[in-house]
Amino acid sequence: MDKDLLSIQEARDLAKKAREAQLEFKYYTQDQVDKIVKAMAEAGYAQAERLAKMAAEESGFGKWTDKVIKNQFGTKNVYESIKDLKTVGVIATEANGKILKIAEPMGVIAALIPSTNPTSTAMYKILISLKCRNSIVLSPHPRTPNSTMEAARVLSDAAEKAGAPKGLIQCMTVPTLQGTDALMHDRNVALILATGSTPMVRAAYSSGKPAYGVGPGNVPAFIEKTANYKKAVADIIYGTTFDNGTLCSSEQAMIVDRSIRDQVISEAKKLNAHFVNEEEKKLLGKVILTGSGINPEIVGKPAVWIAKYAGFTVPENTSVLIAECTEVGKHEPLSVEKLSPVLAFYTVDGWLEGCHKCIDLLQLGGMGHTMVIHSGDNEIIMKFALEKPAFRILVNTVSSVGAVGYTTSLAPSMTLGPGTWGGSIISENVTARHMMNIKYVAFETNPVNQGPTLTQVSRADANNDFIAQIEDRLRARAGNPVYTPEPSGSKKSSEPAKDPQVYGSGITEAEIQKIIKGFKL
Repeated sequence: MDKDLLSIQEARDLAKKAREAQLEFKYYTQDQVDKIVKAMAEAGYAQAERLAKMAAEESGFGKWTDKVIKNQFGTKNVYESIKDLKTVGVIATEANGKILKIAEPMGVIAALIPSTNPTSTAMYKILISLKCRNSIVLSPHPRTPNSTMEAARVLSDAAEKAGAPKGLIQCMTVPTLQGTDALMHDRNVALILATGSTPMVRAAYSSGKPAYGVGPGNVPAFIEKTANYKKAVADIIYGTTFDNGTLCSSEQAMIVDRSIRDQVISEAKKLNAHFVNEEEKKLLGKVILTGSGINPEIVGKPAVWIAKYAGFTVPENTSVLIAECTEVGKHEPLSVEKLSPVLAFYTVDGWLEGCHKCIDLLQLGGMGHTMVIHSGDNEIIMKFALEKPAFRILVNTVSSVGAVGYTTSLAPSMTLGPGTWGGSIISENVTARHMMNIKYVAFETNPVNQGPTLTQVSRADANNDFIAQIEDRLRARAGNPVYTPEPSGSKKSSEPAKDPQVYGSGITEAEIQKIIKGFKL
């Protein structure tokens, strides 16, 4: 059978198996679910280094040492952020108990995994999916199937040992575009969780299935004149060199106020940044883009390797290549997202020009994603927060790991929503709370019909009627206690029943309180 047909058939088979397992898993208790999620997180964390080396070797992207941090983040940090989240049964109440919120699983999650983060993203998506009693089918990038499959196997083994149904975690072994497309369209799939290129995200949204799609970033980092420029430069260089720039939240351009330009350049050079000359910039520009976008050959490669690939040499300790630019657009290749330790460098006159430059860069390829401002002026920081077309405005921190929640208090996530500005339905960091349906139980608070009064129904019927019992209790509290019929032949009294603890036909105060407590839940 041809590879594409094998892949299509595998997608169908795995989605069916995942659905069968999920139909069992949906009845698990919160304690059972939490035990399974904890076991998976611990297993993934324990294998962080081995999986990192495997991912680096298979993809040829990034640094395995940084991938260890990603794997640890995608397991331990993600787990810590979701471990106390309620995902089974009644998870919250509102309106003084008149609204109950009940969690329901979505079903089978189709998870598309990028080659830049083949293990960390896989483990993160498995954790948030199973936390909400879903099953999952992973579709690895064709460049990195083995590392993604191994990450899935590690967590699947741990889940089953902790009591999960067999087959809850599935991973395609023959990933192709045709197979991925078949998976996204499969009738057993309830939701698509897509992380990757713009065409892939568009395909997810075009599948007819509900989808969380997140695409590229083109993160600008502005150093305003009041900033601690030494820290700012160190943060930006760390961010763009972390795992050789393979996170979509890594810094892509440095925008600097002219008044501190010289100090920033000097500081960057101390951190082994190489500012390319005009000839080197031309050579570099030729290898940044191909006809279809970013040149995959430079993605996740070290600065020294990229320089040699472009046709010039730099010192062996070079950390990042920086090119001075004035324009933004496809005609200026350095202004696009590069997913490598290469930065565009812009000089601006004041924060307002810096503001416009950041907007231009975001509009080129990172709308809605992330930007950074380094500043000591809170008023300017707030102007950026209110006016910039990005849903993550990071302040005085590293973007690459700050946007995902490592150096900030944002929800730990490997999938960052760019909102409708970036073509996505979600503007937050995607986490477990986005992986469940919420059912609402709403009790009446503003009746349009009062119903029959107690005089219109027999007390015998009311004795066994829950609503009547509550009405009796409310009437008694309002000073109108229920009259109890006198025994036949006794002297008639005009006084109400003397025992304030008894209402209706013998229901006690304790019983009323129990009913009310149960009613409000």
